[in-house]
Amino acid sequence: MSDIRTSTVSDEGFASSSQVGEFELGIDATGETGPDPNAVLVADYAACFLPAFRVGAQQRDHDDLGKVQIDADADLDDDDDLEAIRFDIHVEADLDGGTLAEIVERAEDICHVHSALRPELRAEIATHGDAF
Repeated sequence: MSDIRTSTVSDEGFASSSQVGEFELGIDATGETGPDPNAVLVADYAACFLPAFRVGAQQRDHDDLGKVQIDADADLDDDDDLEAIRFDIHVEADLDGGTLAEIVERAEDICHVHSALRPELRAEIATHGDAF
């Protein structure tokens, strides 16, 4: 039995609707009626990394990060394939660079999307404490 099951349907054109459990996600390869697959992957990566970052912080005895925001951007090559991803992580808590680097390192070990991506496509990460 599978751990994850999805169903993706396209009635016409390049837009599709994916059923993921009880949730529906609209994706459009042209980016006209929804985000394109590359944008969804970048957002999914950030959405996985953020809770991994919080868990990594808790494992380093930093339970109260306050608000955390990941601003992600990515580069595409000439074939529209993802070439690079960058995260700017803004943390409300006033943590020094060394502490933030330790949390990032732990989050990289926890984030399933980070583990699934080829190494050259893993996010380049900058952190900013006392950000809000």
